Amino acid sequence: MSAPSLPVAPPAVPPVLAEVVRSGFVEGRHRGSLVLLDADGDVELALGDVAAPVFPRSSNKPMQAAGVLRAGLDLAGERLALAAASHSGEGFHRDLVQKMLAEYGLGERQLGCPPDLPLDAEERDTYLAAGGVRDRVTMNCSGKHTAMLAACALRDWPLETYLDPDHPLQRIIHEGVEAAAGERVAAVGTDGCGAPLMAVSLVGLARAYRSFVLAEPGTPERRVADAMRAHPEYVAGTRRADTWLMREIPGVLSKMGAEAVQAVALPDGRALAFKVDDGAVRALGPVLARALGLMGVDAPVVERIGRAPLTGGGAVVGEIRAVF
Repeated sequence: MSAPSLPVAPPAVPPVLAEVVRSGFVEGRHRGSLVLLDADGDVELALGDVAAPVFPRSSNKPMQAAGVLRAGLDLAGERLALAAASHSGEGFHRDLVQKMLAEYGLGERQLGCPPDLPLDAEERDTYLAAGGVRDRVTMNCSGKHTAMLAACALRDWPLETYLDPDHPLQRIIHEGVEAAAGERVAAVGTDGCGAPLMAVSLVGLARAYRSFVLAEPGTPERRVADAMRAHPEYVAGTRRADTWLMREIPGVLSKMGAEAVQAVALPDGRALAFKVDDGAVRALGPVLARALGLMGVDAPVVERIGRAPLTGGGAVVGEIRAVF
């Protein structure tokens, strides 16, 4: 006769980070996890399981850009910011990608990212009206892929396999993610653009951003942070929260990722990272604004980022609001 099985405790339910309120009625909730680090790098606030690994998605891009520098590619200014970008596909983004490809003797067909339309909805409408079609340069990760290819061309590494996790460039990036996060990569997946994607905890992600803003001048990490902060429109776009935040609050480093991931570091070393479990990007702004408010960041841009109105019949009838 077999021994009776022990009861298994149900997994902890992540806390609600944001509510969807329509006409005074809560019609939905967005759960997730969030961590705030103080200036010493210690956890000041933890909501949910902030030690569990997540895929940071494009919030990994500063670490990937630092890896390209570490591989020997000498990028600076707008070019380095674009290497860490999830760009909107605006004309100035596309133009710089084309210039960088030409500078390193590369062609669009060599980009491993899939063809796509501009990420920004307004730019997408303009682009389609002008007869634009899906292409690799327009894809929001094309700057990162161009930089990766350029580093491989410089080092005479294989171009055809530059997205293989065992490629020399990807090994350098992998090691850089672990060093910045202060922990081992828990899993390696494939991002939407086809590049290897390294899973770390939210604490590790916040710690990585903290390390970039506090890094010594001239190091790959600091060079990436400085380029992103000096040229935020190349990191995101004209109508994007990361751009507004880095432009209007001196010294802030900010980068969102798909599936509702966000990481931010303040110049004094305080940092935050969060993920909304259901991937609802619509909750990013309210959650980010509330987290910044808890960190004492008081600026008009925070209120602007936090606004997420709901409409009905063409009129505002509710909002998405943070509830922590």
